[in-house]
Amino acid sequence: MISINNLSYYLGSRALFEEASLHIKPKDKIGLIGLNGTGKSTLLKLIIGQLTKDGGEISMSKDCSIGFLNQDMLSFQSDDSILSVVMEAFQDVIDIQHQIDKVLKQMETNYEDKLVDRLARLQEEFESKDGYTLQSKAEEVLEGIGFQTSDLQRPLREFSGGWRMRVILAKLLLESPSLLMLDEPTNHLDLPSIQWIENYLRNYEGAVIVVSHDREFLNNTINTIVEVSQQNLTMYPGNYDNYLQEKEMRNELQKNAFLNQQQQIKQTERFVERFRAKATKAKQVQSRVKALERMDKVEDVIEDNVAINFKFNFGKQSGRHVVTIDEVSKSYPGIDILKKASAGIERGDKIALIGANGKGKSTLLRIIDGDENVEGSAKMGFNVNPAFFAQHQLESLNIDNEILEELKQAGTGKSEQELRGVLGCFLFSDEEVFKKIKVLSGGEKSRVALAKTLISEANFLLLDEPTNHLDIQSVNILIQALEQYEGSFILVSHDRYFVRKVANKIWWLEDQQIKEYPGTYDEYKWWASQQAQKKTEKKQAPVKAKENKPKKEKVKDVDQNILSKLKKELNAIESKIEKLEIEKTQLEADMAKPDIFNNADKLSEIDEKYQTVKSDLEGHNDKWEELVMQIEEMED
Repeated sequence: MISINNLSYYLGSRALFEEASLHIKPKDKIGLIGLNGTGKSTLLKLIIGQLTKDGGEISMSKDCSIGFLNQDMLSFQSDDSILSVVMEAFQDVIDIQHQIDKVLKQMETNYEDKLVDRLARLQEEFESKDGYTLQSKAEEVLEGIGFQTSDLQRPLREFSGGWRMRVILAKLLLESPSLLMLDEPTNHLDLPSIQWIENYLRNYEGAVIVVSHDREFLNNTINTIVEVSQQNLTMYPGNYDNYLQEKEMRNELQKNAFLNQQQQIKQTERFVERFRAKATKAKQVQSRVKALERMDKVEDVIEDNVAINFKFNFGKQSGRHVVTIDEVSKSYPGIDILKKASAGIERGDKIALIGANGKGKSTLLRIIDGDENVEGSAKMGFNVNPAFFAQHQLESLNIDNEILEELKQAGTGKSEQELRGVLGCFLFSDEEVFKKIKVLSGGEKSRVALAKTLISEANFLLLDEPTNHLDIQSVNILIQALEQYEGSFILVSHDRYFVRKVANKIWWLEDQQIKEYPGTYDEYKWWASQQAQKKTEKKQAPVKAKENKPKKEKVKDVDQNILSKLKKELNAIESKIEKLEIEKTQLEADMAKPDIFNNADKLSEIDEKYQTVKSDLEGHNDKWEELVMQIEEMED
């Protein structure tokens, strides 16, 4: 369908592509990956003809049509409704509808046979192109990617850039081009919309090229990975997980071949050096010199997995209660975000706030940070030093500063060498630290802002979509940083792999309340599926009861005895937990007293008691959760 042969493209004196080749077949689902700045978006623009290649050929079949979604479309505006904008995907059918309307208007005063025949032909063509179902298809796609039915007649101009991007995406999907090219489509989608798009792309009949940092999205949608690296395009069959395995194997083979060749070169060079001056060996020496000149050099493996090699410190540890949210209510015209909602963040909590857009996730972060007026209270606890990262804060970077200078002005007191180490972990090395902020890409600015946030010595982080505009390597760096971070944080993210790696609690907003699951994302998914299954079984329960009513009543009598015992055990556990929590709080207060804190023996003695109480409390909490689940299952 599309053939790229020996493609070359230069950005100034730097080669992005040097004789790169790629062939795209009609059913290919390609994930295009690589570091920021290697040319992923550039390749898409070269394919569509927005940029002019410096060498090579890009050819495509005559019937090939291309739909392209990129971040430049964020500025697109229109006074038309979003449904009208999306319906432009069916312009040929809309033209037929206009012709039908015109003929019907003429027939009000002129009922000639030729008009009747023309109307019949137009209506037949309109029906053959599914004209009567196109609007319902457009509505289905718009609602699938997150719009409400009430939104469909609102003008596009009323929506933010991210929501306008969704409208353009919906239009492209409905156009069904031969090749669909999507540049970071998940940046402006929430989790339900991402899952809808995944299903759509899996069943898409044409070819797809996706640039994405979302590993799970790639795993669920593509069947081929194309890596942009070292001015070339390298293809790997399978999804992203398969790519990682295949690349590791290829790297190992390449490394071995490189080492073997280097050993061969050294041996040859030693022979040449040893016998260069001997006339009897001149022919052999010359032969080996020519062999070295003709040798196809094997390149060494370039490692692109950067490991964090510095520790994030903060000057003081927060108290046990980092944030206390007490009966908070917040609303905007026409929408209630929270209604007498309560929750708490404890020291060591690493919370992922997930769910659909429009539910108030970012608003909740601002409430916690004290940037929203609310009814009720949201207070930070003792010794809490917060730092907030959000995409709009990229605008607060001083565009005239160099990167290194921007970090120096963060006021952490770190030396230039330490700051260079931090920037190195965020992929700014050597002379790159002297680049001006104003020349950086969106992803590079995100990395600078994240670096500033993480070196701020804050013991509580609020992170709103921190992985947007980051490449996969940068996401991995952020994961490493948060895994070793010893403070507390709450983050909003739609990247399931990212959430899975860093969170130990899950929050979501439901019925204007803050809901919490005290476990990892995978545990939460399992629990949510169990809850959904219970609801399904509960709906079917009346039918089963009628089928076997006598047996049901007998089982219920036995269950009541067990249930009563479980509730008594639960009450006893709750009483013990309450006592342990009081004891734990008292021990924490004792350890904070100056006379004990400065006495190593006393501090060690109290800390030993504290660890025992803490362990007992964790065990009782686990038992409490187990009993609650058993009771819920029986009462359901």
